[in-house]
Amino acid sequence: MTDFYDVLHSRRDVRTGFRPDPVDDEVLTRVLQAAHAAPSVGFSQPWDFVLVRDAGVRERVHALVSAQRDRYAASLPAARAEALRAIRVEAIRETPLNVVVTADATRGGRHTLGRHERPEMGPYSAALAVQNLWLAARAEGLGVGWVSFFGDDGLTELGALLGLPAHVEVVAYLCVGHVDAFPDRPELEQHGWARRRPLDWAVHQDTWGARGLPGAAPTALLESTVDAVAPVDGVARAAARDRLDRMTKPRGALGRVEDVAVALAGIAGAEVPPVPSPAAVAIFAGDHGVHAQGVTPWPQEVTAQMVANFTAGGAVVNAFARQLGAEVLVVDVGVAAGLDPVPGLLPRKVARGTADMTTGPAMTREQARAALEHGIEVARDLVAAGNRCLLTGDMGIANTTAAAALVCAFTGAEPAVATGRGTGVDDETLARKTDVVRRALDLHRPDPADPLGVLAAVGGLEHAGLAGFVLGAAALRVPVVLDGVIAGSAALVAAAFAPDVAGYCLGGHRSAEPGGALALDHLGLAPLLELDMRLGEGTGALLALPVLQGAARAMADVATFDAAGVTDKTGG
Repeated sequence: MTDFYDVLHSRRDVRTGFRPDPVDDEVLTRVLQAAHAAPSVGFSQPWDFVLVRDAGVRERVHALVSAQRDRYAASLPAARAEALRAIRVEAIRETPLNVVVTADATRGGRHTLGRHERPEMGPYSAALAVQNLWLAARAEGLGVGWVSFFGDDGLTELGALLGLPAHVEVVAYLCVGHVDAFPDRPELEQHGWARRRPLDWAVHQDTWGARGLPGAAPTALLESTVDAVAPVDGVARAAARDRLDRMTKPRGALGRVEDVAVALAGIAGAEVPPVPSPAAVAIFAGDHGVHAQGVTPWPQEVTAQMVANFTAGGAVVNAFARQLGAEVLVVDVGVAAGLDPVPGLLPRKVARGTADMTTGPAMTREQARAALEHGIEVARDLVAAGNRCLLTGDMGIANTTAAAALVCAFTGAEPAVATGRGTGVDDETLARKTDVVRRALDLHRPDPADPLGVLAAVGGLEHAGLAGFVLGAAALRVPVVLDGVIAGSAALVAAAFAPDVAGYCLGGHRSAEPGGALALDHLGLAPLLELDMRLGEGTGALLALPVLQGAARAMADVATFDAAGVTDKTGG
């Protein structure tokens, strides 16, 4: 049993270090027998194995895969594309053997048990054969690498290269050979492409969300995340400050960029923090019942229309993200309209907008919690996918009204001070908007010691999602750049749950919305930029991202006086 688990946990997707010596036929037969012993739906055994040894065929496959990888890389944000191009595909040529696992979804006839309504179970079964093959190969000391850069046209061309019948599907293209050693960690993790998700993220007891390992009491995601938020590392901050003073520049010459470097060091727990790249901006989107109070001239339909614009790549946030090589995704936590599934849109709808906070709570406590936990999950997923910096974005017509109410609730500011013009409303609408915020606060008397209650009373679903997003980033010790007033108000909520959250936040810019500055001041954050922006979407956070990256790069690349042999200032 111990040997089995050793094999299981040391299985790796191997891409480098293959030896040219051939795989023994008896060994290969045992490996294929293990694959052939896999379970399959209705005992249909839909797999076949194509052994590719011919160097000419492998050369043509390598050319095909290289072209497919380059095309995929061209569609990625710049930081991701660079990481992808570092993933080698030369094992197709370097290994003595490639094994193609196929699936025949027609095998077994019309009445295959378990497949009559689910034809995809054929390829799923063949995937089990792949896993058996991989584990057996590891037990035999063989490395296996899975090549997965094929688009539909690439698979068609691959099928033609291998002479596959039209009804036979390629499930896996594997490179198999002897290796000198197996890495301690998956190579994609070593390259920073992704991280392994902890098991306790993935185990639910009886119902979704009741997370807990076997034998442990289930825990709620919100509470366990709050408990995981620890103070930033003071020792690392001090070491970073000392290093900055010893770098080949006048002390303090980088101004507040040095503060950013120190903040990043404290977050990472390292004197020299990693460069915060790749980075991703998550735009949380929702609608608001308070829109009925006439707080904005923009129709509510604009929220859904802008979500479509984001996913199509046509908004300002998309332009900025392309320039900076960042990823953009949209999280539907509360858009009133139904949204069709498209790449880049995460369907996490809790409700079709909030209720009118001037007549009752905007949400139930359960809805606020659900949106918070969706935000935590999004942060977890983006960090597990390899992102080293998270940026906040938002979309929701009338959401600055809810933000103003949140800012007032947590800072004690008066509505007239915290309420801004949002999308550029006139004086009459601003006065109405301010009165709406005041009436909502008078109705609910929100208690800042009960952040969930404050959110439910006067917040928005996107505010709740963003608050969870900030909490999730802090729990994983990843920097999160706040955009404007929506993000600032959400960060106030997060800090009310876990005060140490503020140490993981950086203020992207000083929003033209007055509530944005109030929120940052309350959190003890100084904005990195001041450009009179009030667009939202994550635009201000994106423009601040190069400051973070430059600060971290300087810590890593700039020599110290002693290392460079440069004379330091001695006085005067």
